[in-house]
Amino acid sequence: MFDPLQWLRSLVAGARARPEAVDVASTQPSASSAAGAVVPIRSMGPGHLRRIEAHLLALDPRDRYLRFGYPATDEQIRRYVASLNFDRDELFGIFNRRLELIAMAHLAFAMDATCSSCAEFGVSVAKSARGRGYGSRLFERAVMHARNEGVKLLFIHALSENTAMLKIARNAGAIVERDGPESEAHLRLPPADFDSRVTELIREQVAVTDYHLKAQARQFWGALALLQEIRQGVRDSRDRVRG
Repeated sequence: MFDPLQWLRSLVAGARARPEAVDVASTQPSASSAAGAVVPIRSMGPGHLRRIEAHLLALDPRDRYLRFGYPATDEQIRRYVASLNFDRDELFGIFNRRLELIAMAHLAFAMDATCSSCAEFGVSVAKSARGRGYGSRLFERAVMHARNEGVKLLFIHALSENTAMLKIARNAGAIVERDGPESEAHLRLPPADFDSRVTELIREQVAVTDYHLKAQARQFWGALALLQEIRQGVRDSRDRVRG
């Protein structure tokens, strides 16, 4: 069984010993290894807008088509990012050790008061991060948060050719209905309980700690590189004087 406190202790110890090693890939097994492994997934806010935009703009035309249901242009993506409502919706992200957003999910809550117990899920994963199960992990994280927020019905609207997304939905037990080129999946969620609430709190804290450790490691190695550059400059100056 996964022990989040023990994992957190090992992560902190590893970061102190060798900061550059702190990364999703190095601290977690691959998707094909231990089924109980946890990938640090943190909630995102307005401070992450630049990284969200960079992640989505880096998607190639095919991936943009599958994520948005149409071949979104750079301008349309920028408008989408600018319209994100962090007060209403929830966005989750997976970051690498350079703090680049390599996978993200958007859990959009219904704006209509008559559908307040409904939400919609959307996900995108950078091409370089495929095959690690990040889409499924983001879906699990979104489902947990939705449950804790009182959502009873989670929807996924996707193109029928988006087999990866529809597979995630089916594996979770969602009912998928196909209507030509588009498909609609809906998953009924159980009510929140003590376990779902505590697990979300712990995993969010683990993810935030992981993010801060990566930020500290990045600052440390940046400062070290600058110091090495200064030292090399001093050595070069001395060599020129001696020469």
